Amino acid sequence: MSYYNTLSLDKEPFSTSPDPYFLYPSVSHKQALHRLEIAIRLKRGLSIILGDVGTGKTTLARALVQSLSHEQGFISHMIFDPTYESEFQFVASLSKLLGIKPTFRSALDYKEAIERFLFKKCVDEDNIVVLVIDEGQKLSPSSLEILRTFLNYETNEYKLFQLVIIAQMELLPRIKRIRNFADRITLKYIINPLDVNETKNMIEYRLKQAGYNSGMKLFNDKAVELIYQYTQGYPRRIANICHLALEELVMASGSSVEEGMISEVIGRDKKMELS
Repeated sequence: MSYYNTLSLDKEPFSTSPDPYFLYPSVSHKQALHRLEIAIRLKRGLSIILGDVGTGKTTLARALVQSLSHEQGFISHMIFDPTYESEFQFVASLSKLLGIKPTFRSALDYKEAIERFLFKKCVDEDNIVVLVIDEGQKLSPSSLEILRTFLNYETNEYKLFQLVIIAQMELLPRIKRIRNFADRITLKYIINPLDVNETKNMIEYRLKQAGYNSGMKLFNDKAVELIYQYTQGYPRRIANICHLALEELVMASGSSVEEGMISEVIGRDKKMELS
């Protein structure tokens, strides 16, 4: 029995992988992307997007990079895990990411090479260079200092380096203690969990993206309310519970996910968390 055929789906709708195709455009996510686009196009420098675990930050980051990569004049890169043991390792890795090939002997050599790269690409060739860093709460003090230095590279009109840091809330107090970094933030936005209506819309949106086009609701309203109460609107948790519910639906040869099924799924999920 095929999972997809049974549910009339083309794809897995509730994978917890950060696929931009399944990013539900909630009010919070739409505003974050829109404000980021404005800040980047105006070449304002440093933008920070904050949110708790499971609010869809990584998916949003990938959606941003994907969007920019389709436009001429943008050079965009993403760092998924900014854990570096030393300043030298960070600048060497960043140089490689930007396509700066020579191997240098010191961190200063790499910094100067990156500065030359930015002036060439942004001033001489009129590009916008964007670096998106996910898991920004992992940035060390030395890495933050390097990024602060790069944000000093500018013309009379604009910053050469467009930096977007996506991070958990714990980064904020750390940054506030570094005044010469904090005062460079031109955009700070916090992604909030979904409300109950957005939870319902997210479920329906992801089902539609996965190919579900039946006129019948796959999740009834009371089931959705239970999902919201348990997940508190965190997209990753919503996706996980919905996936477990669809597995249960297929095994039970059912036609829709109802309140009782969600209660059972939640009960098992709680037990798994405690084990």
